[in-house]
Amino acid sequence: MSSTLDTAARAPFAPTPASTPSRGYRILIGSAILIGLALVVYVTLSGELFRPAREAIASGDWQAAILRPSLLWVAMAIVMLTVRTALWFCYRPFPSASYDDAPMLTVVIPAYNEGAMVEQSIESVARSRYPRERLEILVVDDGSTDDTWRYIERAASRHPGLVSAHRLERNQGKRAALAAGFRRARGTVLVTIDSDSVIEPGTLAAMAGPFRNPKVGAVAGKVAAFNRDRGWLPRMLHVRYILSFDFQRSVQSTYGTVYCCPGALAAYRAQIVHKVLDTWLNQRFLGARCTFGEDRALTNAILAEGYDSVYQGSAVVHTLVPETYSKLCKMYLRWDRSYVREEIRFARIVWRRPAIPMLLAVLEKTVTNLRYPVAWLALVLLATRVVSNPLSLLRVLVAIGIGASFYMLYYLYSERSMRFVYGILYAYFAFFALWWIFPYAVLTVRARSWLTR
Repeated sequence: MSSTLDTAARAPFAPTPASTPSRGYRILIGSAILIGLALVVYVTLSGELFRPAREAIASGDWQAAILRPSLLWVAMAIVMLTVRTALWFCYRPFPSASYDDAPMLTVVIPAYNEGAMVEQSIESVARSRYPRERLEILVVDDGSTDDTWRYIERAASRHPGLVSAHRLERNQGKRAALAAGFRRARGTVLVTIDSDSVIEPGTLAAMAGPFRNPKVGAVAGKVAAFNRDRGWLPRMLHVRYILSFDFQRSVQSTYGTVYCCPGALAAYRAQIVHKVLDTWLNQRFLGARCTFGEDRALTNAILAEGYDSVYQGSAVVHTLVPETYSKLCKMYLRWDRSYVREEIRFARIVWRRPAIPMLLAVLEKTVTNLRYPVAWLALVLLATRVVSNPLSLLRVLVAIGIGASFYMLYYLYSERSMRFVYGILYAYFAFFALWWIFPYAVLTVRARSWLTR
């Protein structure tokens, strides 16, 4: 029997991945990150960073009430960034599954009014380097009203015995579509892929690899923008996605607590999914049935069962991202509404984690969630100061640029690409155009409009 997985040609529609940085280049960027981090810590400890704020507090300035919590948060954020960087350097992807130990794997693709894109998604999975006798692909049409079903049937006809097509009579939502697939699945590992996404040939083997560890219950894949060359917004989002996964989720993976395994590409241990399936499907929050945020909700359910969730950076999916401001706002509103709900739920789960993962998760969640009130207080302070001193805005803009440039070093470590410029632009875009998203999401957390399904 062969010791390697079945081979298959790269799907012709898959975007060409960014070139992998050389070892020397990674050492150079890694050194720059450490030097930059050391400078930040030095300036903080020497007091230069906080001198203007301390002088305002000492003089009894009314703004001192705002500055005090801001200073505390900045200090905590620097500590968190230092810890994150150390953990980030420790992260390594899990070995991929081999032909001999590849588990029976079921890929579930829910689709609703996706059109031709769903066929590309199915084809990318069918061409994967994974043993055919241990792979099944279930495509669930969630009552589409366009030609999605025709594309699903066409793809299924090309792969008899591998691709199964199922159609719900009416639109019931993404959770229901996924649940229909989970209940039919024969695999011991369940992989979910969005119908607007395509995977690279080695992705399925990579996603199966972490399940060699019996403590692993969920795996998050790496998400990149499929349409990253179709405008300035997708270019910015591609950089944002790479940072979110190759930095943030790789850090979370080192202590087994990735908070969200994304719907675009995630894998779950089937026996746990079946155990929590009904509770997850019928989840309610403040009396309203939960319709979006199914990916983080399922991740939370698996963490609550005592299993780990990890990140597999070698498993890559390319997904369509919004190309217009209105669609981006809708996406972020869905994410932030589910974020509020699942953060409250995770606050009850985190205490069940082992000691070190629990402490790291509490530290990260404290710093992450404090950024919202601190940012709002800072905006109030900025608005009052700009009236009397317009240069205050310029200083803030310079600070945003410096901070974003530093974070782009993490991106450059992962991808040797000039696209990092779009990451800096995104920082300014978010400051001026997206500041309202989270407050509005909090106020409308029970809303069920602007859904994907």
